[in-house]
Amino acid sequence: MATTTTAKTNLTKQLALVALICVVFRFVTHRLGWHPPSLLAGNVNHLDYDVEWNRVTPALILWIVFSLYWTIASLNSSATRSSESRLSTSLHQILLNAALLLLFWPVPRLTGWFLPQRFHFLVAVGALVQAAFLLLAVWARRHLGHNWSAAVRIGVDHELIRTGPYRMVRHPIYTAMLGMFLGTAIASSQYHALLGLTILVGAYLRKTRLEEEILQQTFGAEFDAYRRGTWALVPFLI
Repeated sequence: MATTTTAKTNLTKQLALVALICVVFRFVTHRLGWHPPSLLAGNVNHLDYDVEWNRVTPALILWIVFSLYWTIASLNSSATRSSESRLSTSLHQILLNAALLLLFWPVPRLTGWFLPQRFHFLVAVGALVQAAFLLLAVWARRHLGHNWSAAVRIGVDHELIRTGPYRMVRHPIYTAMLGMFLGTAIASSQYHALLGLTILVGAYLRKTRLEEEILQQTFGAEFDAYRRGTWALVPFLI
């Protein structure tokens, strides 16, 4: 049960850490009178800095909502029967933490705009994309039930879920996470957020491979048949 209890709080801690770092960073730079160029276009005043900071405020609110729901939903996770190594779990958590941090933190030399800064409607577009994928995560989580875990593992009385979004995609929660990252990156429109999304893509490609290995070992031919009729992450692509 210790593994399950730890998994319940991992994502909440990650999001809380990202939010805390962003707030502290903003406070310190404001006190020093320095406004990060990642949130600016040229030399502008403090009001402009606040306006650009607000580009990611809706995204941060949606991440907090997602974190609260996920923590509550995790209460029904079953005990672990077999799992990946702690080192493997830790590696994924490090990658996920780094990706989350990069979504919001204006890293030096990554402060350019991969989408035009003047397109303020992208904030709304990003929020809509993020909200849509958040709903996908909730839908998938409800179908996955007690089988969910933050780690790659097989739980007690584990089932091979093939209902809801699992009828088409084998890892819809990972798809949803990637979509939420994409929404935040669109709203931010800066390269540090795009790098965060890129890191997460690599992390979930790795985790998907590990999860499919353990599912194949557990369910054998049943999983092989399921895999042949579905996509891993993105329909018609992956």
